[in-house]
Amino acid sequence: MLPNPTLDQLQVFLAVAETGSFSGAARALNRAQSVVSYTIANLEAQLEVGLFERSGTRQSKLTDAGKAMLEDARRILADLEVIRARVRSLKDGLEAEVSVAISVMVPTALMVEVLKEFRDRFPSVSMRLNVGELGAVVDLVSSGQSTIGIGGAVFKKDDTLHVERIGHSFMIPVVAADHPLAAIDRPLTIADVREEVQLVVTDQTEQTKGRDFNVLSYRTWRVSDVATKHHLVRGGLGWGGLPASLVREDLLSGRLVHLDLEAYEQSEYPIYAIRKLANPPGPAAAWMIEAFRSGLTQCPSRSEFMNRQVQFGDAVAAE
Repeated sequence: MLPNPTLDQLQVFLAVAETGSFSGAARALNRAQSVVSYTIANLEAQLEVGLFERSGTRQSKLTDAGKAMLEDARRILADLEVIRARVRSLKDGLEAEVSVAISVMVPTALMVEVLKEFRDRFPSVSMRLNVGELGAVVDLVSSGQSTIGIGGAVFKKDDTLHVERIGHSFMIPVVAADHPLAAIDRPLTIADVREEVQLVVTDQTEQTKGRDFNVLSYRTWRVSDVATKHHLVRGGLGWGGLPASLVREDLLSGRLVHLDLEAYEQSEYPIYAIRKLANPPGPAAAWMIEAFRSGLTQCPSRSEFMNRQVQFGDAVAAE
C-alpha cells in the first residue's frame, strides 16, 4: 500500500524541521512532546525512511530523505493555505474566477496596472483574460465566455446586456517615417491616400462583420488583429489608424508620423463596461470595473494628446 501522509503529520514534520527540535515543535504547536515524537515516528513508518537523525543531541537534524521531503511538505501546506483562503473568500461572496474581455483600445499600460493591483488585492481569485478586436468584447460577454467586458464597438441594442460608458480612447492615422505620405508637408486629402495601401483590421464577429470603418484607400490589406497591423505600419507597408496609446512611443521617437488627414474620422472612441444583466459582478469584478473607470478618466482627449506630441517635438527640436 502506498504511503498516505496526513496534513497533520506534514505540519508536525515542518514544525520540527523549522524549530530544530521535537521540544521546540511541541511548544510551537502547543502539543505534548510525546505526541510530536509519536507523529513523526508514524510518518517515518509510513514512508519507510528516516526523516531525522537520532544522534542523542538536543537538535533534530534532517536526514537526506528529510531534506528531500521538506520542500514538498512546504508546497503542500502552502497549497492548503490557498484552499483555505479561497473558501473564506467564497463564504464572503468573492468570485473564484473573473473572466474579462478587454478591447485593444484600452491603453496597455493601464491594463497592466489594473491587473497587477487586482492580483495583489484578490490573490485567491483566478483570472481568465481575452484581448479582443472591435466587436469581440461584446460577443465574449454575450456568449458567457467573459464575465465583464471593457471596450467599445456596441453597434446594436441587446436588452440582455448592461452597458455603461467609463472612458474613451481614439484612433489616429499614422504611417512610417520613411513612407511617401510622411514626406507631404501639408494637410492630406483623400486623393493623396487613395492609391496608397491602407492596412485594415477585419472583424470576424457578428457585431461588425462585413462593415468597414475609416477605409479611404482603394488598395487595402486586411489583417486579423491590431498588433499585426501595428507591426506592418511600422515596417512601412502601408498607412492606417491605430489606438493613440499604442503608438505614443512611436510618435515620440519619430518612428511613426501622424497623418494630418481630415477625411479620417478621429473623434473619441467610447469605452464601456459591459456585463450581462442576469449576472451582476461580484466584489472582484466590480472593483476591476471601477479601477478601469478611474484610470480611463485620466486619459487625455485627442486635442490634449496631439498638443503634448507637438510640445515634446518642439522641446526636442530646441535641444
